Amino acid sequence: MGIVADRLGVRAGDVWLLREVDLCVRPGECLVLTGPNGSGKSTLLRVLYGMEAPDEGTVTVGGGVPDERDRRFRRRVSVLFDDSDFFADCTPTQHLRLMAGSFGVDLDVDALLDDAGLADRADVTAGSLSAGQRRRLLLLGATARPFDVLLLDEPERALDAAGKRWLTDVITRATGNGTVVVLATHHPPLLDAADHVLDLGALESAR
Repeated sequence: MGIVADRLGVRAGDVWLLREVDLCVRPGECLVLTGPNGSGKSTLLRVLYGMEAPDEGTVTVGGGVPDERDRRFRRRVSVLFDDSDFFADCTPTQHLRLMAGSFGVDLDVDALLDDAGLADRADVTAGSLSAGQRRRLLLLGATARPFDVLLLDEPERALDAAGKRWLTDVITRATGNGTVVVLATHHPPLLDAADHVLDLGALESAR
């Protein structure tokens, strides 16, 4: 379930947010999107998830047009945007068990929480977690479920050094299992997990 974009363009009024973007990410590969704020990283991720339609060019995810409204598409594509939310009154354990039930999978919840450094916070409400712990919980929610494509918008935000190392390991394991990963980041060490890097700032400067 690869991702292909050909001369992709998105505009807001008369302003082009993205223009002439080409990319090809195959199963088992990670694409990192870089560039300054406003260069279109989040916009491109929204297009790949089918939240926005391009104004020019084409994009396919798994051979079809991405559409977040399609239940089958959502089950195959996992996403974490900066504004993703959680149930403040549920514990991390309850979050993962609810997700497991939604997707009909068996999860070793204790092992997942331990791997994410949340074992000692497993049974407190998510609303009482620190910003970094909440981010780990959101990342667990995005990566512990079944998926073929993983889209992450600045996933390192609020993570400490240990959390960033854990995130890198999660991405490496995902691509090792044949997943397509696309992430936007300002964190240089995450480039080590990339098979491809697309600098949207450089594309913008070239226009």
